[in-house]
Formats: sequence, structure tokens, C-alpha cells
Amino acid sequence: MKKSLFLKFIIAYAILAILFLFAASAMGPQLFQDRIVSSTAESLYSEATQIASQRASQIFSKSASLSDLYTNLKMIATSQNVDIRIIDSSGTELIFTGTSLKKENPDKIPNFDFAAFGPRYYEISDFYGQYSEEQLNVMTPVTGNLTTKGYVSIHKAMTEIYSQRDSLMGSLYIMTLIFFLLTLLILVYFTFAVFRPMGRIMAGARELSAGHYDYRIELNTDDEMGSLAESLNNMAEDIEKTGEYQKKFISNVSHDFRSPLTSIKGFTEAMTDGTIPPEMHSKYLKIISSEADRLEKLTHDTLTLNNLDSRNYTLELSAFDINHVIRHTAAVFEGSCREKMISFDLRLLGEKLYVRADKGKIQQVLYNLIDNAIKFSEKNSTIHLETSIRHGKCEVSVKDEGIGISKENLNKIWDRFYKTDASRGKDKKGTGLGLSIVKEILNAHGENITVTSTENVGTRFVFTLELVKE
Repeated sequence: MKKSLFLKFIIAYAILAILFLFAASAMGPQLFQDRIVSSTAESLYSEATQIASQRASQIFSKSASLSDLYTNLKMIATSQNVDIRIIDSSGTELIFTGTSLKKENPDKIPNFDFAAFGPRYYEISDFYGQYSEEQLNVMTPVTGNLTTKGYVSIHKAMTEIYSQRDSLMGSLYIMTLIFFLLTLLILVYFTFAVFRPMGRIMAGARELSAGHYDYRIELNTDDEMGSLAESLNNMAEDIEKTGEYQKKFISNVSHDFRSPLTSIKGFTEAMTDGTIPPEMHSKYLKIISSEADRLEKLTHDTLTLNNLDSRNYTLELSAFDINHVIRHTAAVFEGSCREKMISFDLRLLGEKLYVRADKGKIQQVLYNLIDNAIKFSEKNSTIHLETSIRHGKCEVSVKDEGIGISKENLNKIWDRFYKTDASRGKDKKGTGLGLSIVKEILNAHGENITVTSTENVGTRFVFTLELVKE
């Protein structure tokens, strides 16, 4: 894995953090301030309305004294940290909690105009020059007999609102920092859970692409990364086995082709240069022909296995009488059996027994098994061919009375080009591919084949086929 991928992730994370902090710094203060101003103004307006309806109206109706109302409003102003004014319609301050009560010669607010508030119930200003810094001003009229008698105004310093805003921004910054620290922990976890395993997987992929198929990715996790690593390890193991098989295959093919080619070349040169006299040519031409037949069979078997290995290989399935195929295949070997005085014992179930399979391929299976049985049978022996039905399947058995197969060699007979020492000693015409072809054909059908053997007693092969119900 390239380090730039992790670096890009870190850069993206940093950019996101910077953008978030920039957005919070740019828009947060104004949003918080607007919210605090709106909430505070609403609360102050409610208080001003209550004062106007319950207390200030008593002043204008002369039913309460200024001193009593001043004392009451002073307590409210102190508790809420605000200034409260009672103003008459001409702008004269009847009560101002910010100073002592002036019953004689009260102050008059210059240029006072309630209409300047417009449709809003609050504004931020110095309230007609009465303050040296901005205030949040709320004003409501005091009415009586359908006329405006005066006004109640409440003022709160904006510095206090700014302080609340800055306090909230500080909390926001702390929460943002905590959030990014927590996400940083997630990033650290992501690094150990994803990036490092991905790095090992990429390193393994590079090793495999370089042809080092013995390399294994050490990653013991139960997640998708572990599954991917296991899949790559399995793939590497399969490729390694395939490579070893190909080397072995080429070695075996080369060996089996070299022997008959050497014989053909040697005898041909000997006949050409006169080493073998003309009267002996007939004998050695037969040997050359036999070796050529061996080469042809080896080539045919190799191509057959190659076709069976192909993913595009398809079976031509049909229903046919397996008993008839067995009789016909056995008849092909009459000449070989006559030479070794071998007889066939056919124990076929019924006159006809129908199965579904690729008829040509099953004929090849029978041919290879019978050919093998004849090759390893002693003279004056019998080969038993039998069909039966078991567990809803047709079973075909080919049993000889030959030399048998040792236990250590029994599991190797399906290997390509495998030949026992006995077969090499008795019959060097075998290619070592016959049983491999049998196994591949039956695997392609989804069927099974088993073998049991006892040395110096004989060998029995049994394979299954799909039974066709009549």
C-alpha cells in the first residue's frame, strides 16, 4: 500500500477540522449573539409589559407614589442587572433606576421619539445618547383610557450579552476539540484495523506478482481483511501447487516422449547407415511402429486431459444402455485377451440398464479400466464386469485377478503420469494417464469411483452413474 493513501486521509481529516473551525469562528459568534439578543429581548419585553400594566399605570393615574414604585423597580432592576425607566409622553424620566429618584426637576431625554423603534419591540443603541456603550433597549407604552400616558423602557448592557456569547463560543471550541480528539482515536483505530492490514495485504500482493508464491500474509483477524488475506494465501498455495504440477507434468511428458523418440531415431539411423542389415529391417520397423503408436497414445491422452481441464468443457449427456456399452467395449479386447488367455465374466443386471451420462466418455472410462485390468492380469485369469443398483445409483464394477496394488501406492494411482514399478517392468507402453482420465471424466459427471486392491489377489474399481428410471 502506498503511504500517500494514508497521507491523503490525514490531509482530508485536517482540512475538515480546519473548515469546521473556520465555519464555527465565522458564523458562530453572530448566530449565538442573535439567539441571546432575541431570547433576552423577549424576556425583557415580557417584564416591561407586566410593569406597564400593573405598576406604571398607577403612577399616571395618581394611585401610587413615585417612591414606592421606584423602590419596587429598583429591586427588579438589581436582580436582573438592568436599568428601568418610566418616561412620560414628552420624554421626561419620572423614574430611572440607574440614579436616585428625582421628584423635582426630573431629567428629560433629548430627541425622545417612541416611533423611532418602528415595528420592533427592541433595539441596540445608546438610547438617545444616555449611555456611553451600546445597550439592548426594550420599550412598551403605558396606556389608559385609550391614550398613551407614557412608556416603560428596560436596558441591558451589550457587554453582558457579548460575555455570554464568548462563553458559549468557548464551550463550542472545547466541544469541537473533544469531538476531533475522539475522531482522532477513531482514526488511530482505523489505522490499526484497516491501513496496517491493508499494507500487509498489498505487500503480499507485490510478492505474489513478483512470483514469490511461497510468501504468506500473516494476518489473523476475523473481518473482511482477514478473509481477503486468507483468500490470497489460498490463491498463492494453489498457484504454487499448479507451478509444481506443471514442472512435474513437463518433466514426465518430456521423459515419456524422449524414450520412444530415442528408439525411433536410433533404429532409423542404424537402418540408414547399414548398422542394421536389410534383412532385419522388418523386425525393427515393427518396433518403430510400436513406438510411434505409443507416442500417438500419449499425445491423445495428454490432449484428452487438457480438454477435461478446460473450463469450457461440456458433457454431451444422453440416456443409453450401460449393459450394451460394457458388452461392446469388452468385445474390443478379444484379441488382447486371447493372447493372455483371459476371459470375461459378465454379470449385468437385467437385459438393459439405462443411465444418463456422456456415452463416449463413459466408453473411454470402461476402455481404460478394462485395458488396465488386462495389463496387470496373469495368464489364464478372469476379468469380472458387473452392474448393479445401490442407493438409487447404477454401480459399474471392473475386477481383475492380477498382481494388485500395494497400500502405499493405492492413493497415488490417480496422479498423472504415475506408474508403479511393476507396470514399468511388465509393460512400458503405458502412459500413466489412463486412471487420471477416468477420474477426471467421472468428476465432470459429478460421480464417484473407488478402488480396493490386495497384492497378488487382484484389484476392483467401482464407479457410479445416474440411473434413468424407465
